Amino acid sequence: MSMIKVSADGVFGDQEGEQFGGTYVPQELELPLQKLNEAFQHYKNDEEFERELQYYLKEYAGRPNPLYYAERLTKQLGGAKIYLKREDLNHTGSHKINNTIGQALLAKRMNVKRIIAETGAGQHGVATATVCALLNIPCTIYMGEVDIERQALNVFRMQMLGAEVVAAKSGNRTLKEAVDEALNDFSKNYEDTFYLIGSVVGPHPFPLMVRHFQSIIGREAKQQILEKEGRLPDLITACVGGGSNAMGLFYPFVDDAEVAIVGVEPGGKGIESGIHAAPLSTGKPDIIHGFRCYVMEDADNCHSIAAGLDYPGVGPEHSYYKYIGRADYVTVNDEEALDAFLKLSKTEGIIPALESSHAVAHAMKVAPTMQKDQIIIVSLSGRGDKDVAQVYDMLQERSNLQHV
Repeated sequence: MSMIKVSADGVFGDQEGEQFGGTYVPQELELPLQKLNEAFQHYKNDEEFERELQYYLKEYAGRPNPLYYAERLTKQLGGAKIYLKREDLNHTGSHKINNTIGQALLAKRMNVKRIIAETGAGQHGVATATVCALLNIPCTIYMGEVDIERQALNVFRMQMLGAEVVAAKSGNRTLKEAVDEALNDFSKNYEDTFYLIGSVVGPHPFPLMVRHFQSIIGREAKQQILEKEGRLPDLITACVGGGSNAMGLFYPFVDDAEVAIVGVEPGGKGIESGIHAAPLSTGKPDIIHGFRCYVMEDADNCHSIAAGLDYPGVGPEHSYYKYIGRADYVTVNDEEALDAFLKLSKTEGIIPALESSHAVAHAMKVAPTMQKDQIIIVSLSGRGDKDVAQVYDMLQERSNLQHV
């Protein structure tokens, strides 16, 4: 029996304690969300749906991807063995394709006329545009104006794939505002529109649906580590923005008490500065985007070097894991993530996404404190091609500052 308590209406926790998730939406969205949940509950157990999903995950996305032993990095750090779950090797370059294939196949069965999505770093946008091209479904992607500037390559990729990219120009002009715009579109056009959400956030059933499609990460990793080492890892870790790659890794291990779980939030310019995106480390339970979770008290100061982590809330299941103590959540700041980006590139010949670099940075911190026979699995959620120009500019700035 799982230790995770979640109700039929997507509420994590029980009435005696703090509760997370649920549905806090305008009345006009209640019926569309109910229909979505009914379709999801039906098709997730449908043999034909599962066959088609597994076909595309294998033949199109390229699963299973490797669980790679980072031998040189491990030896340099001098502690626990570090394994990387290589989500960066998926088609489109990140874990996002796992979820977009699943949701797009669901949308196809619901006979929608268009798909919309939000994106931060652009990886979810690219993955959504990809499956929409594959299935011939019109696609609109909402993206913050700031993220459009710093992720220009991914914007062009989405447009090449046939998607319309719409800039969110309010507030901080990043991921939160992109979600605002997508939810506004969905509330107006739900009769013929499917909102393909990118993380384990939003009102029920989105968090459970995305977790379902992303759990392939942890299921594969568990099987692979048992084959390679004959036992489960001592620690699993992943970056957490909304938290889909992390939940995909964590959920299949959640009832394995011997496995420590650590989510890594973006510490931005430092927790003490207040300019970060670490609601689990600093926030309080509140409602955002139709669900209840830990939320930053000052969303206007939400910031991360990684566009995909720049969100003032977090998935409700992560909030619940923190509340019951099943997972620990720590922070890694911008400079630490940048250093990990460079370290993995030079040591293993693997250029990670800046998002994933947060998890790599945490593994680099803790591996030397562990025994050499202990094991860490890191979710390498995406590749860093999209970040190279941004990193180049940051290194130039760092170099200039050093010469001042």
